[in-house]
Amino acid sequence: MTEIRKHRSVQRFIGLNPVASIARQIGLALALTSAAAAQSSGEVVVATTGGAYERALKEIWFEPFTNATGIKVTTVTATDAEQRTRAQAMASTGRVTWDIINNVDIIAESAQNRSFTRDLTAFCNQFEARRDLVEKSCNPAGVRISSNATLLAFNTQRFKTGTPATWGDFWDTTRFPGPRALPSFNDPWRLFAAALLADGVPADKLFPLDIDRALKKLDTIKPQIQLWWRTGDQSQQGFRNAEYVMGMIWGTRASALRAEGQPVGTSYDGAFLLADTMQILRDGPNPAGAEVLLKFYLEHPEVQAQLAERLNVTPPSLDAIAKMSDASRANIPNSPEAFKGIVKHDSVWIAANQAKMLEAWNAWIQQ
Repeated sequence: MTEIRKHRSVQRFIGLNPVASIARQIGLALALTSAAAAQSSGEVVVATTGGAYERALKEIWFEPFTNATGIKVTTVTATDAEQRTRAQAMASTGRVTWDIINNVDIIAESAQNRSFTRDLTAFCNQFEARRDLVEKSCNPAGVRISSNATLLAFNTQRFKTGTPATWGDFWDTTRFPGPRALPSFNDPWRLFAAALLADGVPADKLFPLDIDRALKKLDTIKPQIQLWWRTGDQSQQGFRNAEYVMGMIWGTRASALRAEGQPVGTSYDGAFLLADTMQILRDGPNPAGAEVLLKFYLEHPEVQAQLAERLNVTPPSLDAIAKMSDASRANIPNSPEAFKGIVKHDSVWIAANQAKMLEAWNAWIQQ
């Protein structure tokens, strides 16, 4: 990674230049004051889920950031659910001690999370001209750090006259015979969406999801489901044991299977990407420093590339994808064309209808 000098101008981080206009001079002064406050406070507190994920963030992003800016990044460990619960509790008591939390985009963009996190619309304006950033990389709810796909995976040795590529193919047991696998846990929206795509609903017309129609389509494939998996390990083991010929699986798990030498192929046509999103808490101790930290990440594709390679995920920048190794790029959507096949989900609708979908799913799966 290109060396970033610790004492470079604060102005570079804020992304503003001096101008003759009095109004813009005032804006520049405020921006410089904000950055100076961030540096003088010396610390940004970030909640993470710990383990290998936290170690990767520290080594690849946080430590270079501190070296460049002098701003220390302190981490606290909590599950996704704990981050949300504790952040809301801090907001309700008026004693917010964290600056940033990390939730998946559907949770991040929910009304609940938005009630105690800052609106980043103004912050994101500076990235509007960045053509390398995929849609919503920076959005009012937060900054998307990485994305992981849920997609169609199949055994490459089981099909001699073509391979499945779409959810329509998944439902086509005549052309592609054999047992299947699908997930069954407390997040059924992707199953409903896949069923609707297989039933002919265009990807851009999926939301709001027609749950009744989706369940009727799922009725037709239910006898072919060999495994309703609940964990990523279960989904992998079924491929290792050749218990099924295709299934819905997380992209990171499919990549791990290929690394083992398993004959697993994948398709991003109709895949679903969920994004780890970092949100700045309202009334946190160092909001200016938090912004500088997120700006640093978006402005350094080489950092994104290294993090994506370590975690086997998709970075928000196409320039970052170009910096990844060929082997790592092969495991993720790696071009604008590939991203076109990915379903654009409605996070707000999903969050608002989670209980309704889960109730319908539980009733159906128990039949």
